[in-house]
Formats: sequence, C-alpha cells, structure tokens
Amino acid sequence: QYALGSGAPRIMGFLLPPSSQKTVGLRSALEIGVTARFRSTSSISSYSELARERSKTVTSFYNQSAIDASAEKPSVRLTPSTLLYAGKSPDGSHILSSAKYLHKELPVRIAHRIKGFRSLPFIIGCNPTILQVVSSFCCAFSLLLSIKDQDTEARYSKLVQQLLDDHKDVVTMLAEGFRECRKHIQNEALIRNFLDTTLTSRLGIRMLATHHLSLHEENPEYVGIICRRLSPKKIIEKWVDFARRLCEHQYGNSPQVRINGHVAARFPFIPLPLDYILPELLKNAMRATMESHLDTPYNIPDVVVTIANNDTDFVIRIADRGGGIPHSIMDKVMDYHFSTAEQSTQDPRMSNLFNTMTNSGPQSGPMHGFGFGLPTSRAYAEYLGGSLALQSMQGIGTDVYLRLRHIDGKGESFRV
Repeated sequence: QYALGSGAPRIMGFLLPPSSQKTVGLRSALEIGVTARFRSTSSISSYSELARERSKTVTSFYNQSAIDASAEKPSVRLTPSTLLYAGKSPDGSHILSSAKYLHKELPVRIAHRIKGFRSLPFIIGCNPTILQVVSSFCCAFSLLLSIKDQDTEARYSKLVQQLLDDHKDVVTMLAEGFRECRKHIQNEALIRNFLDTTLTSRLGIRMLATHHLSLHEENPEYVGIICRRLSPKKIIEKWVDFARRLCEHQYGNSPQVRINGHVAARFPFIPLPLDYILPELLKNAMRATMESHLDTPYNIPDVVVTIANNDTDFVIRIADRGGGIPHSIMDKVMDYHFSTAEQSTQDPRMSNLFNTMTNSGPQSGPMHGFGFGLPTSRAYAEYLGGSLALQSMQGIGTDVYLRLRHIDGKGESFRV
C-alpha cells in the first residue's frame, strides 16, 4: 500500500474517507498488520478489505495530477492597499471579482501546502495526526476545484466558510503531530522552515477567505477585513480584558495594564493578525508576572504597553516585571515546541496554568498550546513585513517589541 521514491513518503492506502476526516498512520497500520499475524485468516482478510476500501476513497495525495499541476503555479499575493482601494461597488461586482480571484488562488496555495507536506521526512509524514491534516488539505483542494460556475457565488462563499470552519484546528493538530514525532526530528531548521511557511501560508489563506466573506457585510468602517481607522489602543484593550479574565480565573488576580505612547493613533490596518498575536503576548506577560510573585499575589507590578506610530510602521511594546527569561533558555524561547510554561509545572500552584492559559478563549485557538505561541507570533509578524523581538533583563522582566508595517505608509507594504 505504500512505496518509497524521491526521498519523500508515499502514503497510498492509509487515509480514511474524507467524510470521517480521520486518518491512520503508517506506524498504526504496520502495528495492526503485525498483530494480525497472530489472528485468524479471516481477520487478515477483513483488514485487507478495509485497507483497499480506504485506498479507493482517497487514492493518494501523491497521485493526484490536479494537485501536482496547481503546485507548479505561482501564488499571486496582493498588497492590503490593493484590497483596500478596490473598495466596494454598488452593483456588487467587487464581490464577483473577489470570488474569481479566490477561485483561482486558493487551490494553488493549498496545493503548495500539500507539496510542502510531501517534503517532510518519511517518519514524520506518516504520523497519524499530521496525515489527518494532509487529508483535510486534500479535501479542501477537491472542494474548491469543483466550483467552476462563478454565477453560484453565494454557494461558493458557503464553501469558503466551510473551509475556514473545517481548518480551525489545523495549528493545534500540527503542534500535536510534531510533538509526537519530536524524538525523530534531527534537522530542527528544516522543521522550523516548514512550520514557518505552513503557518504563514495558512494565515494568508484565512485572511483572503475572510476578506471575501466580509465583503458581503455592510460595515462603513471596514473594507473586507481592513479597518479603515484601526485604533491600536482599542484592540489592545480588548485583549487585555481577555487575558486578565484568564489570569484571574487561574490565580484569583491579574496585573493591571497601563497603555501609553501614541494612544490616539488611528490608521488603516488588518485586525486579524493582531487578534492572533496580541493575546499570546499579553498572556505571556501576565503569566510571567504572576509566577514571579506567587508569594505576594495581591501586590504585583503593572504590565505596561507602549504604542509608537510613525510614517512607515508602528510598534507595540509589552513590558512586564516578571523576572525575565533565564539565560539558559533565552535562545530557545522562539523555537517551536518549547515553552517557559513547562518550567513552572514543578510548583503545584502552577500545575494547570499552561493548559488554562494556552487553551482558552475564542481567539487563542490559532496558536494555543505546545509552545507554539511565540514562534508563531514571530512568523506572523515577519510575514506581515515586521518583526517580533525580545529584550530580557534577568531578575527584572522582559520587553517584547512587535513591529508591523503600515499598509499605506511610506515604506513598501507586505503582501497577503
């Protein structure tokens, strides 16, 4: 049911039907096969039938010429200003134009991601959880490719919404799959590059899909996903409230947060990536503050958020007095699968903190758990033409600098 070639895995018969959205990895299948040797002939026969049935349903994500063809096409990335100034037309033609662009672009981007999974080392590509992610990408490609009549835009939009819903847990599953494979990972740089590319590409796909769906909504302050006059202060306040509620649930208290700097700044920007990055950074700052003041939980220093705005970009600095990052782990905090929260589980008061702080809330899903928060935030910031940098003063605290380019500033903007 499988064959090797080109140094990449060839998984032929171990994908379950798309309707079940479940997969069985090579390892599991081999284990079943070994166990079957000690069973009756009928058991072996029934297992073979099951494998053949799965093989018929999804022949192989390595053996689909349509995916191969799309993977060879270049991706067409748009600047946010292109999306913004495309604006809205009274006759709704802007929605049709958006649908036509999406219809051509999404299958190409999804095919690129499937091609990326093919390049993974064999033993990682066979992990059941990662196979499940690949299966969901294959199903998404087939669904999107089957829509050819652009007059059925409403039906197409429902399909795009279904795609977003079906793929909301992909990051969690990737994190779980790679953690299960951790002992087999020999080239950390290869995995980091794979995850950076996969996660940022996924962000781009979600931004484009959400933009198209948002064009249907009547909101004078927005063009699709772009807020015409975004207030950094307001979006920070929203996620401060979220992170404080989380923190209070865990400790019974949370740090006060002071926002200063250019608090009146307003400019066109896309809130979506900020909705992924800000809660992660704020949770980290609050967790560090509470951990370093466990003996005085009602006498804790403030977290200070500073906004700096200029013609080219804007910077959000989150400064905590949480004791800083130990020198021994400073070079690892931006690595996937690593989290400082793991260090704190030795204290019984902290036993449930990691799970609580990283697996709660409506927007924490895209980056939660498994030490994916900071590296994913860094990858997102760089994808948006910016950066995420840490300055730690061990014994005092940590400053995190999130720098992002304006979409209509003097400098060149990023592309989605």
